[in-house]
Amino acid sequence: MSVFLQSQANAKLPASASAQVNAWREQAMQQVQQVGFPHNKLERWKYAPLRALAGKSFALSNETEYSIDISQLPPAPRVVFINGRFHAGHSDTSSLHGVTIHCLHDVLQSGDDRRLHILGRQFKDYEAPFSSLNTALALDGILIEVAENSTNEIALHCVFISQGQSLSSHYARHLIACAEHSQFTLIEHHLSAGADSTMSNHVWHVHVKPYAVLNHARMQNLDAQALQFSRTDAVIAGHATYNRFDCETGSHFARHELSMDLQGEHAHAVSGGVSWATHSSTLDTRLVANHQAPHTQCQLLWRGLANDKAKSNFYGGIYINKGADGSNASLSNKNLLLSQQAQINTQPALEIYADEVKAAHGATVGQLDQTSLFYLQSRGIPRVEAQQLLTQAFYAQAYTLFEDTAFLAQFKPYLPKLLSASGIEDL
Repeated sequence: MSVFLQSQANAKLPASASAQVNAWREQAMQQVQQVGFPHNKLERWKYAPLRALAGKSFALSNETEYSIDISQLPPAPRVVFINGRFHAGHSDTSSLHGVTIHCLHDVLQSGDDRRLHILGRQFKDYEAPFSSLNTALALDGILIEVAENSTNEIALHCVFISQGQSLSSHYARHLIACAEHSQFTLIEHHLSAGADSTMSNHVWHVHVKPYAVLNHARMQNLDAQALQFSRTDAVIAGHATYNRFDCETGSHFARHELSMDLQGEHAHAVSGGVSWATHSSTLDTRLVANHQAPHTQCQLLWRGLANDKAKSNFYGGIYINKGADGSNASLSNKNLLLSQQAQINTQPALEIYADEVKAAHGATVGQLDQTSLFYLQSRGIPRVEAQQLLTQAFYAQAYTLFEDTAFLAQFKPYLPKLLSASGIEDL
């Protein structure tokens, strides 16, 4: 067993009031130990820099003293987690209506099996150890239940702050369930407070019931030494819509997995994203859309950038299963190399087992267009400014999926500074 897995296996958690949860935790840790640490010979982990992590020992975070600038937090309604633990003093959800919110820590102590069922999720061996480690070691998280027919015009901000200079880890498990005909907006913020060499691990379960609309944005801008593993499993019912936007600009290594199952007829999923790797970081994105019912629709539009010595990896898979006749799916992943030492790997995948479908996918890797650059310079624009304008126009394409909705206006002000400070607001 690797040094990393051994350090996590040695972690001692307080027993839950639910005997079933304790059994699930033990089973998950056994799977982790059996499968072992992933390596680069596995296709799903081919480009991930795992060797250094495998040799490091992490202890579960137990820091209790924090230095947080409250003025930098987004406005209420918000919930704040620091190193994976809920912080009531900085949280305020009083303005939400028709929404029930629980913390996993409290539910674990009460033993409410109905709300703890998310810890019973079984993961395939090739998804271990990180998803199963989350089952075994998650101490807290947010459980959101949106009532039927409820509508909130303002977004709920979930702020996850990491802080710590030692090699520490924290795990959080989350749920958002939108009942029929409801509408809700959630914005995730993943931030570091000062120097941060922690490893965070988040798993989200998303359930969008018939005719519901869930708008979900995620902003990851962690410190350059931080590590993160993030996974979202979304189940979308008939006539429901899941609008998703992701922005990755921080951390030393971040692995982000988004899986969307379109299980009901006329289910609709939209996923836009920008991944910008800088310095010596590696951003690893894995996106999958599974069409499981007739007349389902997905639109996937991602843009990747890498400069300095950074690496950006992307996998985008569309699977139209048997019986999903009449589905419509598209995937576009274009990538921009901003330095000679940067590296980008992209792999689109399309599998169709149904009839009368519309499906398209494509991926490109290139550099700034020299003809366009010359044109801007010939109009008196300095070279650096011209490069910036072309770069802005490139990643701004990821927002075009949301131009006709209020969702764009809600997450745009919270884009990481790498994007928001570069003039995108004026495009």
